[in-house]
Amino acid sequence: MTTTAAAAGPTTGDRPQAHLGLTLLALCAAGLVVSLQQTVVIPLLPRMITQLDTDVSGVTWLFTASLLTGAVSTPLLSRFGDMYGKKPMVLTTMGLLVVGSIICAFADSLGVYIIGRALQGTSAAMIPLAIGIIRDTFPRERLVGAIGVVSGTMGVGGTVGLLVTGLIADHTQDPHPVFWLTAALGVVAAVLIQVSAKNNGVRHGGKPDYLGAVLLAGLLICLLLGISQGPRWGWASGSVLGLFAAAVVLTAVWIFVELKVAQPLVRLPLLVGPQSLSANVASALLGFAMFGSFTLISNFIQTPADKVGYGLSGSVLAVGLYGIPSAALMTFFSFRTGRIAAKIGPAYTLAIGAAFAGASMAWLAISHDHGYDMVISQILQGTGFGIGYAALGTLAVRHVPMSESGIASGINSLVRTAGGSIAGAVTASILSAHVIAGTQVPTLNAYVASFAILSIGAFLTAAVALGHGLRHKGE
Repeated sequence: MTTTAAAAGPTTGDRPQAHLGLTLLALCAAGLVVSLQQTVVIPLLPRMITQLDTDVSGVTWLFTASLLTGAVSTPLLSRFGDMYGKKPMVLTTMGLLVVGSIICAFADSLGVYIIGRALQGTSAAMIPLAIGIIRDTFPRERLVGAIGVVSGTMGVGGTVGLLVTGLIADHTQDPHPVFWLTAALGVVAAVLIQVSAKNNGVRHGGKPDYLGAVLLAGLLICLLLGISQGPRWGWASGSVLGLFAAAVVLTAVWIFVELKVAQPLVRLPLLVGPQSLSANVASALLGFAMFGSFTLISNFIQTPADKVGYGLSGSVLAVGLYGIPSAALMTFFSFRTGRIAAKIGPAYTLAIGAAFAGASMAWLAISHDHGYDMVISQILQGTGFGIGYAALGTLAVRHVPMSESGIASGINSLVRTAGGSIAGAVTASILSAHVIAGTQVPTLNAYVASFAILSIGAFLTAAVALGHGLRHKGE
């Protein structure tokens, strides 16, 4: 492997602190836009079922498509970042987000929306690229705090996206203005990155693993399609069993390819190595819990209690308003978790955050009849995901050499978004399988089961993180 260009490691000895602050602000702004685009569509899903003449399983792909392409593009664009520089790749992700947003802003069919959402989803690679920029440019003593803040924007932006959509949807039935907004914010973030971030760091030669990317996309599509369509086609049908079998075969071929190619899309030691495995499992489980909760809570709030006997009879705006406590707490803890992680370690910090997140879903599984139940759950959720995501960004890269921080963070983001996409398919499958007779409305028990599953996912995250901390104490 050849090494070219720029100096390795942080180069901030004479860099003004104000400029570092501007760089961090720009990276946070880009992170907020990326996470915002992932969730802005969620409050609109119940409304778009009617507008697009589809069902819960079909419309969920407006959310799942974004996560799916994010999972595939993250390691690929992270690799490009190592080859050509992280700043150009961050600008590329912002450009794809803007293009996808514009496509959605003109869309009038489910298929066109899915294409636009898929392009938007590629921007998920921005977070590991941003963490790479931080490790290339920030002094060592500021790394943990800066990475925590940028990682924390994933939860903050996601919750803010729900509020922004609610405010817009309260004035119009047309979903297109939401996408014009994400396009505009993407342009603003790109300009901030262009004027503030530096393209430092070691660059490596070689070529991307396109075959690995295609195989990864194929196995995820087969898995998610099988899960989401199981209730409609029948779990024992040839189509569903064929999709699961194809996912298994493609996974085996993908692993074989990744072990054989000189520069794989995903370096398996960074995926399943001694310290990487538990960090990545925790990331997948936390992504499962967080992204799954966004779609589930939005649908539950908008369910009309007077017609089906449960729900909060809220509007799209109500979804965002209920999310204010969560957004505020995520913002608060994303700026303070770095100090906690520096004292007790990111693994134990992640365990604390995941436990709060698990409690938020457990609360709704047990008590969900009143608005204050949702408020309590949102307080627990904001605390949990604010702490958890900020700690996760540090845990993913602390054990790898500086030169591999970008790809390690990319792999961690891959499994997180893959976990989120699986959550969307799983909850859609449960809600589609258990409906009130004569309608397409899910039963209350379907929601309770989904909340319980997400809660288990978050509590498992806490257990994995705790085990990681105990096994690698002092490392």
